[in-house]
Amino acid sequence: MSEHKRKRGRKPKIPDAEKTLDLPSTAASADDDDVVFSVSNVEIIPTTANPSISSAAATTTNNHHPDHRPRRGRPRKHPKHETPEEKPPPLPRAGHCRPAENGGADFAGDVEPGVARVVPAMDAVVKVFCVHTEPNFSLPWQRKRQYSSSSSGFAIGGRRVLTNAHSVEHYTQVKLKKRGSDTKYLATVLAIGTECDIAMLTVEDDEFWEGVLPVEFGELPALQDAVTVVGYPIGGDTISVTSGVVSRIEILSYVHGSTELLGLQIDAAINSGNSGGPAFNDKGKCVGIAFQSLKHEDVENIGYVIPTPVIMHFIQDYEKNGAYTGFPLLGVEWQKMENPDLRVAMGMKADQKGVRIRRVDPTAPESEVLKPSDIILSFDGIDIANDGTVPFRHGERIGFSYLVSQKYTGDSAAVKVLRDSKILNFNITLATHRRLIPSHNKGRPPSYYIIAGFVFSKVSVPYLRSEYGKDYEYEAPVKLLDKLLYSMPQLPDEQLVVVSQVLVADINIGYEEIVNTQVLAFNGNPVKNLKSLANMVENCDDEFLKFDLEYDQVVVLRTKTSKAATLDILATHCIPSAMSDDLKN
Repeated sequence: MSEHKRKRGRKPKIPDAEKTLDLPSTAASADDDDVVFSVSNVEIIPTTANPSISSAAATTTNNHHPDHRPRRGRPRKHPKHETPEEKPPPLPRAGHCRPAENGGADFAGDVEPGVARVVPAMDAVVKVFCVHTEPNFSLPWQRKRQYSSSSSGFAIGGRRVLTNAHSVEHYTQVKLKKRGSDTKYLATVLAIGTECDIAMLTVEDDEFWEGVLPVEFGELPALQDAVTVVGYPIGGDTISVTSGVVSRIEILSYVHGSTELLGLQIDAAINSGNSGGPAFNDKGKCVGIAFQSLKHEDVENIGYVIPTPVIMHFIQDYEKNGAYTGFPLLGVEWQKMENPDLRVAMGMKADQKGVRIRRVDPTAPESEVLKPSDIILSFDGIDIANDGTVPFRHGERIGFSYLVSQKYTGDSAAVKVLRDSKILNFNITLATHRRLIPSHNKGRPPSYYIIAGFVFSKVSVPYLRSEYGKDYEYEAPVKLLDKLLYSMPQLPDEQLVVVSQVLVADINIGYEEIVNTQVLAFNGNPVKNLKSLANMVENCDDEFLKFDLEYDQVVVLRTKTSKAATLDILATHCIPSAMSDDLKN
């Protein structure tokens, strides 16, 4: 017995509490309070947990120790000696939200023990099943193998459903399944907002909308406001709920749209499959759509949510125009004016603030009134600071591009500029910004033209990604990257046309190694887009076809033999046509 007592005396000397959690066999010898705290720390309490578990655990522990000898350390607290006033509060059940006054989400009020919580807002959350068939930009006459994906969405007014644009990109079929249902309903895509990464769907079957209450949108949350993200992420088939707080509100880079719009940063987990799911505030109203997260070894739990101003812009744009028209941009590149010597040199007074225009997009409406070296002092009557920010909310500032993004395509805006020490006021018409190398094809199949085995394509970001992988920003040729980052189109329909590859044949001997090289001119005429190149080649009556390429390369082919050889090359590679459908019209 003495030896047994010494063993019991050494037991509490285990210094590491985590070791106790990792060894289930030690739970029986630990005191009752340690059992309770250990279980709650690792969050393994089941959904159907009952407050009497602690008492049952104490009884079970006592059954393992029939010899109740005094122990070293604090005395055992027996539940049977506790009065109702002294009894500690029951452990929170899994899925129980925190009270609203503490920043938690409490949509349905108090819940009686043993009664399942029903959150009405969750019934509007649906699972989105999509079959994608992506174009093959490297072989533009065919498509890639189809694949399936699942994501989240939620119902809004007007028998519509919102989800992410990347969830239904290149869709072939879209189906929706309600919470607790075993039926998938075919959905129709109404609009896809590539820039804001939002898509709008609808379901024609009336059965789908039975018992579905649309979510209500709330105002833009403040910092530290509680948010609850609901969706169907990876790791299970049923609905999932994660909670956190708003940790940052600023202009974010939207990865899918390659644009910068207002966004929320939260610390709730957003995983694959959460895309398109709503983020609720503590009143049960939707304040955003989960759409992307930051994955890096130096960060943890950084997720991003599309806020309600961007969502409402998308919805109202669709309702106003019957289609998605996009977010307008100010077609200028600007420079900060934080250096005092620079401000003096530009003729600014001490009380004047603004940003300097570096370049103006020649195809933008602003090019008619704005000039390089103009100082933009205000936009729509709101003064712009030297760092390009404007007042946002109390104690917050935000980039003035937020003011532009609140407008719609075709709207006018008042711009005050400083030019040669004189203040000028202009009313400009806003439009969407067009890039020389577009970020998306917006669902359209890629264009191509083939002559004598030379495959001509227009360059886009999906094309570069197809050719050089996800690290195309490092692997692509420097000249293409320079045009991607800095070049502006000089004409509204200008495109960057390249020789994508050469399908080897007898007629193109010596040209086989030409890959992704820009075409500058054909027979002395500049090439402004792929369609103009195809028209010039098809209507050419000269003896030779002469292509002037980048790096001073020249390709010369005999006209008659080239057109005759094209048919054989197409048959050899099973290519249905020498040009894409959009070039035939």
